[in-house]
Amino acid sequence: MNRDMIREQLRGRGPLIVRTSDGKQYRVAHPEFVLIGRYKVVIEQRKGLLDILDPLHIVSIRPPRRKGQKIPA
Repeated sequence: MNRDMIREQLRGRGPLIVRTSDGKQYRVAHPEFVLIGRYKVVIEQRKGLLDILDPLHIVSIRPPRRKGQKIPA
């Protein structure tokens, strides 16, 4: 994804799951906890730890699945 696509997905929503090309998932409580820089995306976790990602490796940004919610086919 490029920076503009990431910004669009983060606009006014939360919580979210950011998935990367290596299969890892990063929980985002609210878009305010994400910094989109020129070459990196930084996600602040609950205890103040930072995950620094390359935007080219972000493959999806989606709301988390709710309990009992079925996966669409």
